[in-house]
Amino acid sequence: MLAQIIQNLPQVLIDGLTLGVVYAVVAIGYTMVYGILELINFAHGDVFMTGAFIGATVLFLMLGMGFLAAMPALIVFLIVIVVAGIATGLLGVGIERVAYRPLRRKNAPKLIALITSIGISFVLEDAVRFIAELKTGNYIVTAPSMFNHKFTLDIHHIMPFFDNATFQSSFLLVLAVTIVMLVSLDLFVNKTKWGMAMRAVAQDRDTASLMTINVNRVISVTFFIGSALGGATGVLFMIQYGTIDPYIGFILGIKAFTAAVLGGIGNIRGAMFGGIMLGLLEMFAAANLSLITHGAMGAEYKDVFAFIILILVLIFKPEGLFGKAVVEKV
Repeated sequence: MLAQIIQNLPQVLIDGLTLGVVYAVVAIGYTMVYGILELINFAHGDVFMTGAFIGATVLFLMLGMGFLAAMPALIVFLIVIVVAGIATGLLGVGIERVAYRPLRRKNAPKLIALITSIGISFVLEDAVRFIAELKTGNYIVTAPSMFNHKFTLDIHHIMPFFDNATFQSSFLLVLAVTIVMLVSLDLFVNKTKWGMAMRAVAQDRDTASLMTINVNRVISVTFFIGSALGGATGVLFMIQYGTIDPYIGFILGIKAFTAAVLGGIGNIRGAMFGGIMLGLLEMFAAANLSLITHGAMGAEYKDVFAFIILILVLIFKPEGLFGKAVVEKV
């Protein structure tokens, strides 16, 4: 059994990294908003989904106009991801202005904001479903195929105890783009004035406003960046997996939020690590759970395995792997 698990390890690592980096970027959106507002924005998963549909729409438009065949695939991809990122960034700012800011001005309980975010989530899902069915007759959409050339890593020839691993060229694209996004965000938050303002507001909103920081503007920028990254990741998901529907954001959003909690909610680097770790755990379970349990449990129980690991981590470290325990002043 152990030998077979080791044999499958290269493929598990590739599949787990692909899924894990998607979780990581979406988890950052949750952790950025929570760090500043202490709000769990459950609509964020559906912003990710909206980005995937916007990307698919742009692809279909370019296909209809003949640009998809005439232009290099990489240029098409860059156009699609930029359009989706800007559109979902503006959507995130709009959600903050219309739904969350009025509640903040009235000092509404955080539970009200949480319920509002769930309501926005349902609105986005049904709006996208309605538009997709109106235009295509079906809410499940298969995007035009891109970057589907397959490669095989001949690991077995070098290390006989490993099997060969296969992946599509989209895996390299997803990995490269997410690394660029994660590194850029880290530099932005830690090296720029806007990043310093975001950290100041996250630490103490009232004191930051007294120091002439425009808190509302910083919050809007935070929503724009988090939502833009989520929408861009939706495009990556669409490119990698091909088929999307209005409900992909719900379960993926829950898992990305789980990744943020696992890494330490409010900690951006923790969210990155938590997402990658959750993706690897999920793919390990999908590949090996049937083997470990002698057929009693199959790949469909992979979520249970990942969440059991999460519960065990939080029992021993409630603040998450990279979070810091906060002592409330009374």
